Amino acid sequence: MQTRSKVSRKAAQFGESVIREMSRLCARCGGVNLAQGFPDFPAPADLKRAAVEAIEADVNQYAITWGAKEFRDALARKHQRFSGVEVDPETQITITCGSTEAMLAALLATVDPGEEIVVFEPWYENYGPDTILTGAKPVYVKLHPPDWSFDPDELRAAFSPRTKGIIVNTPHNPTGKVFSRSELEQIARLVCEYDALVFTDEIYEHITYDGYDHVYPASLPDLADRTVTISGLSKTYGVTGWRIGYAIAPAALTAAVRKVHDFCTVGAPAPLQRAAVTALDFGDDYYVGLRQSYQMRRDLLIPELERAGFRCFTPAGAYYVMAEFPNPRALNDVEFTRYLVEDVGVAVVPGSSFYRSGDPDGARMVRFCYPKREETLREAARRLVEADLTRA
Repeated sequence: MQTRSKVSRKAAQFGESVIREMSRLCARCGGVNLAQGFPDFPAPADLKRAAVEAIEADVNQYAITWGAKEFRDALARKHQRFSGVEVDPETQITITCGSTEAMLAALLATVDPGEEIVVFEPWYENYGPDTILTGAKPVYVKLHPPDWSFDPDELRAAFSPRTKGIIVNTPHNPTGKVFSRSELEQIARLVCEYDALVFTDEIYEHITYDGYDHVYPASLPDLADRTVTISGLSKTYGVTGWRIGYAIAPAALTAAVRKVHDFCTVGAPAPLQRAAVTALDFGDDYYVGLRQSYQMRRDLLIPELERAGFRCFTPAGAYYVMAEFPNPRALNDVEFTRYLVEDVGVAVVPGSSFYRSGDPDGARMVRFCYPKREETLREAARRLVEADLTRA
């Protein structure tokens, strides 16, 4: 009898999330979790109260598949307020189950097997599996430390007649890079030349530091009709478990994204969409406070990491720190992170999770995240310093 694999070739090409794996290992070891990017402090009280009120008001059935009207209307107002870009909530917005679904739905809706997607390396770990699931080929362009810049010639060489699009994550996970207007204009010229699309991941759009500001790629004239803007509530409002994301795109692209979304998840949670209108209408003081609170955490953690022997690359945005680790035992990044969580009690993510297999840059780095209470960060720092990693 003929036998064949019960697992698809697509699924066989990637493993489970290393980030989520480190969280599970951290829980088992009783460690401090600086691996997965979720807050250990409360969400805004007004937002939580609005969710309770929505459930008590029996907003418990399906919303419109592509998003409750009041939420789409509020999102359109908020997006124009910050990006300067006016969008039609009836034809250009799709509400999804997190930005993770928004990215995958956008790629499935627009990319055909055999086409190519340009991805900056290091990358957020979902992008590789996303391209595989669409049948596309990822083409990588290195971001070079210490400032995580790209070489314009390397970027141009990545484009070809097979290029369907490029994924731009800004502010960037894991490096904290904030793409400048000049860099986005370089990308725009190539995208126009090759008649390609831009798929953005802007989930950290409101978390920037040191005078850096987030530039919305769709606000560039050449990209207005070529960009699928992806973001969500998770990071800005501290509700990673609510799973409310969105894609904003020209009407023709949105129609395709909505069809994929419909048959993937039908719709995002209705009561949480009702509640989220409250957050989208927060005043400017909320976003100023958000930046300040995360800059305080960044500036608390990095000196402690350096005291423990790490060489840190200071982020300009998001809430992660990439760092080269002290390594007298010649461990690779996976071995080092296993040692940290099991022996020191601090969970981080191995750098190779964000690079192609065997890349030497990833093998010498780890990623810390800091959306945590001050006491959480100080406890992690205490454990790292007391472990004397330079002699371990």
